[in-house]
Amino acid sequence: MKPNTDDHEINLPGVKKEETVGVSLLLGEPEKAIRKLSGPLIIAMLLYSTYNLVNAIWVAGLGSDALAAVGFISPLFLVLIGLGNGLGAGTTSAIARKIGAGDLQGANNAAFHAIILTVIISTLVTIPLVIWTTDIALLFGAGKTAGLCGEYGRVVFGSTILLLLTSVGSSILRAEGDTKRAMYLMAVSALMNMVLDPLLIYTAGMGIAGAAWGMVISQVFVAIILVYWFFGKKDTYISVSRRSFVYQRQTMWDILSVGIPASLEFFLMSLLAIIINGLLVSVAGTDAVAVYAAGWRVVIFAIIPLAAIGTSVISVAGAAFGGRRYEKLPVILNYSVKTGLMVAISLSVITWLFANQIATIFTYSPESIHLAPSIAAFLATMCFFYPFVPPGIMSGSLFQGVGKGMTSLALNVFRNLLFIAVFAYLFGIVLGYGEHGIWWGIVAGDILGGTLAFIWARVYLSRLLRYQ
Repeated sequence: MKPNTDDHEINLPGVKKEETVGVSLLLGEPEKAIRKLSGPLIIAMLLYSTYNLVNAIWVAGLGSDALAAVGFISPLFLVLIGLGNGLGAGTTSAIARKIGAGDLQGANNAAFHAIILTVIISTLVTIPLVIWTTDIALLFGAGKTAGLCGEYGRVVFGSTILLLLTSVGSSILRAEGDTKRAMYLMAVSALMNMVLDPLLIYTAGMGIAGAAWGMVISQVFVAIILVYWFFGKKDTYISVSRRSFVYQRQTMWDILSVGIPASLEFFLMSLLAIIINGLLVSVAGTDAVAVYAAGWRVVIFAIIPLAAIGTSVISVAGAAFGGRRYEKLPVILNYSVKTGLMVAISLSVITWLFANQIATIFTYSPESIHLAPSIAAFLATMCFFYPFVPPGIMSGSLFQGVGKGMTSLALNVFRNLLFIAVFAYLFGIVLGYGEHGIWWGIVAGDILGGTLAFIWARVYLSRLLRYQ
């Protein structure tokens, strides 16, 4: 029996709370929900990605070695981002499914489970990352830049608990459809970083470590805001309270069954970055890694709107699945892919037209100016990467929303390891096309991966609707 989600409040024994605007969106028309929820996320993620670009620009002023050091630390940092986003995806999926099913108490309990998990995981990963930052960077081929890697990485990894808790806190807000507040958090973090970076790197003379400390300080402020919303103001739909916590193995599994695979997806991205860095060093040296690190920041910036749409899909699909409104799921997939394609094609054209101008952003100093032609060439190649990102992202997000995290992980294994890594090696090493061959291998793998993911999602939905 489908729960009644047309009323304006959810009534359960001991629990009575009016729906917020965000919850009403989640339970309503899926196209409208995706549009409304994606908008603030796009703004927030663009601001945050702008910070990443600004960070790279300031670091580039320290020379190509500093820029390469950030590139070598990026795979490790991706592991942390993966943990945060993975736990966040699991949290969003679990809470949204509870909301869709009309189980507010279960949603509150899931939120507290997520916070406990985050504290435990943060404790486990911080110590080894801080202790062995330089050693791991050397294993990645950092060479003469290993010292800079350690200087930057130890500060970043020491703030793991802040990074993960703020990520999960934002995910709780997204689960209840409150993407505006999630936007405010990311905006505060990004703007503070952009102000602090030049002050700490150059004015305070902290060098590359200043970029890391800027991130840490901004995360402290985000954490303070989250604490105020959940424990001070208390006007969120989800209540994060010790009183709502009752340990449930199934709730833990609901989070981890999506969270662990989603985290491993970022680990796969990190592993792929390590592989690509290794291939680039073998054919063109550490300057090729600097080119890739700078250019890939632009790629990440370009696909941010697509990631934002995919993030909204997790919430909307989770609510539809939890409420057994399975007929909404094909609408969610098709609409999100179509919207993503329009955005991706537009971004491809813009990147193609302005590749040279964008490249100059990272090469304004005498130490890095020689990288400009290569960065521009990399960006021109990646224009063919963008249009095949939406089918992959939206399909994976739909699987995460319905609780099938392992399926999303399997799709990423195919895309990153069986397609992108293999084709990069084939084009760059076996066929001898070098640095440019590796770039085209990334594009070829993305095309195959995105196509496979969309077909897989369509087959799953067809079977779900047939046997419901």
